[in-house]
Amino acid sequence: MNKQVEIDNIKYEIIKNNRDGFVLEDFKNKLTDYFYEFDYVVGDWAYGKLRLKGFYDDKNPKANKINKYSNLDKYLEENCAFGCKYFVAKKNK
Repeated sequence: MNKQVEIDNIKYEIIKNNRDGFVLEDFKNKLTDYFYEFDYVVGDWAYGKLRLKGFYDDKNPKANKINKYSNLDKYLEENCAFGCKYFVAKKNK
């Protein structure tokens, strides 16, 4: 079963946790209200630091070419270190 977390009254389900990339305290410290509108928040590790990026569900009217969830693999391949630790948090509605 996937891990459930709640941050600032928003519930997330950790649906991917590649190489144990999810660290709750780091996610809490890095997550800001900017990310609250996104359907997914992806966290990846580079040089020992957590980076976050928001993605929308493909059916969300706010979704565009660079932030559709269906483009996650492309983002990981082109914008993240090869084989990096990462996680995907899906916002529960």
